[in-house]
Amino acid sequence: RKVLPSRGTLGFNWTNQIQGGGARFLYSLKPAERPDTSAHAQILPLLARYSERLAHVRERDVDVCPKVFPYRPGGESPPGFEVCPACVSCSPAAVATADMNRESFAAGERLVSPAYVRQGCEARRSHEHLIRLLLEKGKCPEDGWDESTLELFLHELAIMDSNNFLGNCGVGEREGRVASALVARRHYRFIHGIGRSGDISAVQPKAAGSSLLNKITNSLVLDIIKLAGVHTVTNCFVVPMATGMSLTLCFLTLRHKRPKAKYIIWPRIDQKSCFKSMITAGFEPVVIENVLEGDELRTDLKAVEAKVQELGPDYVLCVHSTTSCFAPRVPDRLEELAVICANYGIPHIVNNAYGVQSSKCMHLIQQGARVGRIDAFVQSLDKNFMVPVGGAIIAGFNDSFIQEISKMYPGRASASPTLDVLITLLSLGSNGYKKLLKERKEMFSYLSNQLKKLSEAYNERVLHTPHNPISLAMTLKTLDKHYDKAVTQLGSMLFTRQVSGARVVPLGSLQMVSGYTFRGFMSHTNNYPCAYLNAASAIGMKTEDVDLFIKRLDKCLKTVGKEQNKESDVSGVDNYDKTEDVDIEEMALKIDNVLLGTCQDSS
Repeated sequence: RKVLPSRGTLGFNWTNQIQGGGARFLYSLKPAERPDTSAHAQILPLLARYSERLAHVRERDVDVCPKVFPYRPGGESPPGFEVCPACVSCSPAAVATADMNRESFAAGERLVSPAYVRQGCEARRSHEHLIRLLLEKGKCPEDGWDESTLELFLHELAIMDSNNFLGNCGVGEREGRVASALVARRHYRFIHGIGRSGDISAVQPKAAGSSLLNKITNSLVLDIIKLAGVHTVTNCFVVPMATGMSLTLCFLTLRHKRPKAKYIIWPRIDQKSCFKSMITAGFEPVVIENVLEGDELRTDLKAVEAKVQELGPDYVLCVHSTTSCFAPRVPDRLEELAVICANYGIPHIVNNAYGVQSSKCMHLIQQGARVGRIDAFVQSLDKNFMVPVGGAIIAGFNDSFIQEISKMYPGRASASPTLDVLITLLSLGSNGYKKLLKERKEMFSYLSNQLKKLSEAYNERVLHTPHNPISLAMTLKTLDKHYDKAVTQLGSMLFTRQVSGARVVPLGSLQMVSGYTFRGFMSHTNNYPCAYLNAASAIGMKTEDVDLFIKRLDKCLKTVGKEQNKESDVSGVDNYDKTEDVDIEEMALKIDNVLLGTCQDSS
């Protein structure tokens, strides 16, 4: 309990009681015998600030804090509450900044009406309040920030780096020197990058702003991962590498923990970067072929366990599973794989490349960690947060292991992916990101319905893959049956008509990847029953994107159909309605054939 002096210069008696544990806070204001009535107007905002500080001390659950409230209206301060040392807003730097701002605004009152200056001061304080909440809580704000708040925040962080100090004298080999002013502005003058030579998450002495940028970004990303469905994740960090190299970093970290291991068990997923990630780390991938269940390709759990027993658990570095993938491949059976890993004491690394946007993929990871073992899961920044390519998030349930991975990264790292995702999340806010997740689910249903209607018009069907929440596949049996090159030609035609992301998968194609030969590459199995076309509903997709894709796919299917009829031995009436642009389509078809030959040569 603490009783403050009874009289202040404003002509009021102050009483303050603080009860231990931050459970009770009382303060009263009583008029003195001869109060200064001119101070009454000043005391109201002062009380508001005191109330805010009291609430903050209660939230921090402390009794006494060492900093006196820095407010000096017209002379000597009344006694103030002491505030929590852990609070960013009460730190020496924040107090000094607040004093400087008040002095600057006070000086401005000599030039402009004090009422106007105070109004401007309150407007700035609203921006600063958002920044203070971000730094205190370390969570993504519910509502997105406007650009002026974002730029103020980034500017305040950037001037904390030594390369932006006034009068800085740098005599080392890496002092944040930038030749182009355009490059400096592009990076908001964050030049030093993140981390140190021994740890990508370490703080740099000469770059306090960049270090704070890194810490707060990792904290926001962790909050979003929890929001997306993995509630028990304990740690994560942004790494300036795409998914494949981030997986390699995880495997290299495990090498030191399992020196005998030389194999990685990998349920087959036909995507080059995740396969090369194991080769680059110096391990031998053990490919487990998938099992066809209906239209879906699913994990062969018996084959995985049999291979563990055959090789010996000590010689298996980890199981490398996948969540997000192209239909008809569906996410691995993570819960069962996690149990196998736990039973045999084998680490489990999950490739969750674009799974953050899918509640089903995130639920699988959460359940796998609950019932068994998942050591780390890796996701792409560009696929899940709509930022430029070049970053990923490594997350896990064991804080010490995630820290080991961050220490495995050699040298400092680019801050660009960190800066991109921080700006994006602060612009969206958690409500904005949740809205995007909701819209993606709606677009998946819409794409599925539209693709189903189109497929039925051409005697095809959409493959039944209910366990894949992002990707869809439509059969191309008619094309494959009548015309050898029709399937690959369709893919070429879509590409020349500016349809990106759609994949056409022919039967029986061979592909050599890092010395390994895959039959039926891109179909995730040696012999899938039919050729098909892939389309995915990813975050940020709009209704107009689906409509335009369906329209162009319809047009391409008609054109390929006409080419089939020309080469068919059976003459008949054209099954398709004639259009006004037949000549244009025939010319485009010839161009497609030329491009197709060029693509095959380069492949």
